[in-house]
Amino acid sequence: MVTTGAFERKPVALDERITADGSSAWPVEAGRYRLVVARACPWANRSVIVRRLLGLEDAISMGITGPLHDERSWRFHLDPDNRDPVLGIEWLGEAYRAADPDFDAGITVPAMVDIASGKVATNGFQQLTLDFSTQWKAFHRAGAPDLYPEPLRDEIDAVMKPIYTEVNNGVYRCGFASTQEAYEEAYARLFAQLDALSARLSTQRYLVGDTITEADIRLWVTLVRFDAVYHGHFKCNREKLTEMPVLWEYARDLFQTPGFGDTIDFESIKQHYYGVHKTINPTGVVPVGPDVRNWLEPHSRADLGGRPFGDGTPPGPVREGERVPALG
Repeated sequence: MVTTGAFERKPVALDERITADGSSAWPVEAGRYRLVVARACPWANRSVIVRRLLGLEDAISMGITGPLHDERSWRFHLDPDNRDPVLGIEWLGEAYRAADPDFDAGITVPAMVDIASGKVATNGFQQLTLDFSTQWKAFHRAGAPDLYPEPLRDEIDAVMKPIYTEVNNGVYRCGFASTQEAYEEAYARLFAQLDALSARLSTQRYLVGDTITEADIRLWVTLVRFDAVYHGHFKCNREKLTEMPVLWEYARDLFQTPGFGDTIDFESIKQHYYGVHKTINPTGVVPVGPDVRNWLEPHSRADLGGRPFGDGTPPGPVREGERVPALG
């Protein structure tokens, strides 16, 4: 196992949960919290998708930072006066320091901010979307899908574990490796897992059961960024996603499913990765390509059966102020 030069993700620092039974410091309460995200970030993208699929827009408002940040943290540079209109702050770091004046760990998205106090309640991205499914049920829309069904949770958890270590985090381990040995190990592990997932998905439409679950969301947020940034910028270049037939069809199927593609802003994604990671791309030049209109090409995944939302229904139209640019 390589250790020298290997990228290690730091743990989140404010990982308190928001729970329905009052067992945590932060109770579930409609209108109390603001979900702060960035379109570029795959971890934040998970929370955007789950919030939309479950219909939590009325219960949890959403603030969107811009794609660029520096040592001061993510900035609300897409909003008038460069300030979030609800929280009134320019930098997400202000909410972290409201929670802890001496905070010096990573300022990350997604973050759930308590609106009244201006404090970050949690940035625990691994648990957050699971809690959206399990703790916020009282505020789910009628027809919301069950993304974490209890009978399948053990299997979902087992599938998600290597997706996180080898794929979600694996692309970063490739991109930020500082030795050849560390990079090659991360590269081999990434593509071995992608090959295993491709084999699994060759005979079933979704990763677990016959409907979309949390596992699909966690894999998809990496796949949708693969050709735009990970293939070149992070040197994950054995193949493009478009050259992996099963995963490309699977990813397109989800992209064309309400709640997925309508959360993606490819330009924002490229601006962030190529513009912020100066150690990898010191010029800050952002590629023009790839042409992303192929995400709308037909696919044949429905031939495998399955029902995207199970006994539920698709989410409604994207809310005003939360829409992303249409593929042109």
